[in-house]
Amino acid sequence: MTRHPAVAGRFYPGSEQALARQISGFMSPGKQADRQAIAAVAPHAGYVYSGELAAQTLCATIIPEQVVILGVNHHGRGAAVALSAMDWEIPGATIPHATELSASLQRHCPDISIDEQAHRFEHSLEVQVPLLRALQPRLRIAPVAFSHLSFGDCVRLAEDIAEAVKQCKQSTLLVASSDMSHYESRAQGSKKDKKALAHVLALDGEGLYNTVHGEQISMCGVIPVTITILAARHLGASRAELIGYTDSGAVSGDTDQVVGYAGVIIE
Repeated sequence: MTRHPAVAGRFYPGSEQALARQISGFMSPGKQADRQAIAAVAPHAGYVYSGELAAQTLCATIIPEQVVILGVNHHGRGAAVALSAMDWEIPGATIPHATELSASLQRHCPDISIDEQAHRFEHSLEVQVPLLRALQPRLRIAPVAFSHLSFGDCVRLAEDIAEAVKQCKQSTLLVASSDMSHYESRAQGSKKDKKALAHVLALDGEGLYNTVHGEQISMCGVIPVTITILAARHLGASRAELIGYTDSGAVSGDTDQVVGYAGVIIE
């Protein structure tokens, strides 16, 4: 079974050639990562807005053949924690499902359900796939979409996902897909985003969760990012690095209502 792209031609180019050209333009010629991170946080807007930052973030780490993509269920369809077991088609390629990793996730994570409905129209995971594939031609993926969860749910899932990755015994990267604040002025949005990012960079999942909810920060991917931070710590992470921060106004020129974007590597 194959999942066909939902947002090709809208969030990123719909033809293989145009997609390759755009992604190539995001990459720094001759620059190769010499380290493999445990996790990354990358934005998921249309490539015209956040594709370059997402690419630069993923370029900052060696991409292994196996990646767990943790994204947002924006539509609310399907299971609260939904794993896709399909191969994923993108323009010019089909990315195989990471079957061994998926089996490990299902063994160790009772909260995870195989559910394709949650992924059918969702863009947050899909937009990461062409970038990851450009950096790792042998890519296999385990995409998981999350609806809203309690912090206790996040703690339990992070422990289970970390154990699943450990037991799989293959090099694996966690990629959390999230934008930052939505439709605030640049001044207000960046102020809120700095508060949230301070917790991300401190690898403080609980602080991030509480700050986003307490300060009413419209960070759509707070759940996958919280889980990724907590899981990365179980996997030995001790530091995080901000690769970059920008907002939609840098492209549109509208600074009255912007969406914030951040790229982070966790080691």
